Amino acid sequence: MARIAGVNIPTQKRVVISLTYIFGIGRSCSEDILNKIGIDLSQRVNDLTEDQIDSIRRVIDTDYRVEGDLRREVSLNIKRMTDLGCYRGLRHRKGLPCRGQRSKTNARTRKGPRRAIAGKKK
Repeated sequence: MARIAGVNIPTQKRVVISLTYIFGIGRSCSEDILNKIGIDLSQRVNDLTEDQIDSIRRVIDTDYRVEGDLRREVSLNIKRMTDLGCYRGLRHRKGLPCRGQRSKTNARTRKGPRRAIAGKKK
């Protein structure tokens, strides 16, 4: 099993798909990485040589912010907004959607399960 950026990537899948298991690397970044190195997009992970895996590791380490660093940066950005008290920070603090979605009828994922109101008539 290949280990890149602290993540065990699946060996039976294509390299393009298996690189997306790393937090911060999507499909387009994965294709860019493989095109820089010159690896075929349809190749499987278990067919890669150690040199190719090392070159993938090197490119990800130098050019991309992934996993722990990216998670830390995102959480610091959210903390900064909540400390500032800006609109998005207030929405984060209250646990409501902060990108303009409606919250009157939907947003159950952010708001959590419905809470019953005592004494409400049906």
